[in-house]
Amino acid sequence: WGVAIAAAQNIDVHTACAKLQATRPTAINLAWALAEMRRGMDPYAGPARVSAARELAAKICDDDVATCKAIGDHGVRLLREVFERTGKPVRVLTHCNAGWLATVDWGTALSPIYRAFEDGIPVHVWVDETRPRNQGLLTAFELAQHGVPYTVLADNAGGHYLQRGEVDLCIVGTDRTTRTGDVCNKIGTYLKALAAHDNGVPFYIAAPSSSIDWTLSKGSDIPIEERSGDEVRMIRGVEVMSPATPVANPAFDVTPARLVTAIITERGICAPDQLLSLFPEHA
Repeated sequence: WGVAIAAAQNIDVHTACAKLQATRPTAINLAWALAEMRRGMDPYAGPARVSAARELAAKICDDDVATCKAIGDHGVRLLREVFERTGKPVRVLTHCNAGWLATVDWGTALSPIYRAFEDGIPVHVWVDETRPRNQGLLTAFELAQHGVPYTVLADNAGGHYLQRGEVDLCIVGTDRTTRTGDVCNKIGTYLKALAAHDNGVPFYIAAPSSSIDWTLSKGSDIPIEERSGDEVRMIRGVEVMSPATPVANPAFDVTPARLVTAIITERGICAPDQLLSLFPEHA
């Protein structure tokens, strides 16, 4: 919608796109959406350009809803299989917020959970806080609105519950996934993947195709956003350490494909190194 507003205000669209893209250097779906907007608007000028921008923005929103719903339709079978095998509530660990607050509707990682809940499959979600921005609290808010049972965990507690056998599977979202299945997601995801691997717990990625970077083969080539140290130095506006204290605050980390059980996309589920089997047009 930002690009549509820029068009309506007669602001240079390419300048607006560059400024918007610079705010999120790691998340590739923003760059994808901006590129789609530019392609759809460039043939037009004046009021026609504004109308084209608004129509395309609305279409991207509607398509995102359909994509997220499809991820849920495919991913729900993973939870159903656990329930049919154990006869007990399915315990899912997630990290950061990948629900309808982060998308337009349904979400990515939360979509299979919502679908399972609506299908009558009992489920319980372990929700990582995801410090320092505490996006897990957004997940908790969503789940509460939907009526899905959940428990918020301190970030470092996830490995403890994995080790104790209290997690059946992990599902997280992604901000950028390479063509070979390396996954960049909120900082702390890599540690959860390591703990899941060590304890034999499946680790799934919910990835809409807009979050797959077909130009990259190595996760190490993904740019990692470094955020302000004040997010760590301060809690609710109160300084908890000296302003002179050096702080590193990377917003994302990379989970290598070898730690990923499978990737859930709108076209189906595949091994991380088999994404091209679902998207052959990118071969």
